[in-house]
Amino acid sequence: MVSKKGFFKGIANPPSWALKENQVTPETVFRDRRNIVKALGLGSLGASLPGQVQAGLFDLFGSDDKSAFAVQGIDYTKPSRFQINDKLTPEDKITRHNNFYEFGTNKQDPFENAQSFQVNPWELKIEGLVDKPLTLDLNDLTSKFALEERIYRLRCVEAWSMVVPWVGFSLAELLKMAGVSNKATHVAFETLFDPDQMPGQRNRLMGGGIHYPYVEGVTIAEAMNELPFLAVGLYGKTLPPQNGAPVRLVLPWKYGFKSIKSIVKIRVTDKQPPTSWNQLAPSEYGFYANVNPQVDHPRWSQASERSIGEGGLFSAKRIPTQMFNGYGESVAGLYNNLDLRKYY
Repeated sequence: MVSKKGFFKGIANPPSWALKENQVTPETVFRDRRNIVKALGLGSLGASLPGQVQAGLFDLFGSDDKSAFAVQGIDYTKPSRFQINDKLTPEDKITRHNNFYEFGTNKQDPFENAQSFQVNPWELKIEGLVDKPLTLDLNDLTSKFALEERIYRLRCVEAWSMVVPWVGFSLAELLKMAGVSNKATHVAFETLFDPDQMPGQRNRLMGGGIHYPYVEGVTIAEAMNELPFLAVGLYGKTLPPQNGAPVRLVLPWKYGFKSIKSIVKIRVTDKQPPTSWNQLAPSEYGFYANVNPQVDHPRWSQASERSIGEGGLFSAKRIPTQMFNGYGESVAGLYNNLDLRKYY
């Protein structure tokens, strides 16, 4: 197991986006919120409040409720500059403020509705323009790869943000294992379609009007970059279902909806694949979806973001949003000839 003490220890020049220990969203932010809200008599009031204020209520208070879904500790090493050695609190975190419309559109719905989610058996297929199509089962996701921990910023298109320590492996590593054809231009991803387990898939209103299964995609150049990560855990444990168990994509320089959850299919293709939010509202959600403070969403500014867990209920701390969420050093070159105002 990793010895967690010190940040980027021994690395003379860590990347500019490297996060310090005190930038990780703290555990206490995510504890005791529901019980306190109930004790204050705010439960019924919260249901009648606007969505942003509801979110604030649950950001302010954590919860000590124990998830019915059993997460497990996993071993991971530190083979790259993305590793940290800090000792992180081993309790569940970042599990009550989620966008996972397959389980409902309110931030707390995924936790409330996903605890009976079954991840075993599971199959992740890698197919399309590859030399060696692969099928990975649940055990393969944690045994075939040298797992590592990376601390990444997460920036939602809704203008809120978190900092999360993920455990997983490089997307590029998986694609190289499959052998990508030189004809490939894009990589497509697909979430599990299981309406029996995912109530948002059987109720259009509950599922936000999305046509399921949820699909996403990136260019092959983006996919082979050093940053894309297939996460199988967070805070040293396997992923809980509301965070995308058993495997999800993490693209830290893009808005969060690009980081597709509970993936069952990765397809290498020679065409730009459809993506769910772009299909639903193409004028609001582009294919690239790079974090860009200079390009506003049609209905709100992207110049700043609400840092989850910082500040009070009605005075949440806002911080300036960075271009590419601070990861420009690694990804800006992918877009040298692209007008990012047009290709948002």
